[in-house]
Amino acid sequence: MSEEFAAGEDPPADATAEMQAFVDRHGYLSWLGVTVEAVERGRLVMSVPYDEKLVNPDPDGTAVVHGGIAATLVDTASGFALRTTFEAPAEAALTTTDLNVSYLRPATGDLRAEAEVVRAGGSMGVTEVTVTSERPDDEEPTEVAVGRASYRLFREGET
Repeated sequence: MSEEFAAGEDPPADATAEMQAFVDRHGYLSWLGVTVEAVERGRLVMSVPYDEKLVNPDPDGTAVVHGGIAATLVDTASGFALRTTFEAPAEAALTTTDLNVSYLRPATGDLRAEAEVVRAGGSMGVTEVTVTSERPDDEEPTEVAVGRASYRLFREGET
């Protein structure tokens, strides 16, 4: 990705494609069908389509997406959003140090996560994420989970 992106300018046109290529190379994320929808400095949107393989078995017949899928979106969208604060986002090194997910209601459709960087310092980063899901009775997607993640950031020159 370009240095202008790292300097706070608009991301290059291929930023979304670069992040999607990373997802496509990742076994678990590609199996889930993760799509990177939008990339801006300090913000990222990604989604997972509804799939029967992701639902909890329910004797009542209500198909509810497993909560771990929302947690995966919170963690992954957070890390990708923090990558946009590095000079070379594609080569950024970081690791999750804390992940908190609060479930608000069952997810019954496609999931979409919007991650915002709260702070990206020299060695620590914090994000907030909202996960929405399509619901059969609502025209608009509904919030199904919110999360916050902390990451250890390994900026160039650090060990």
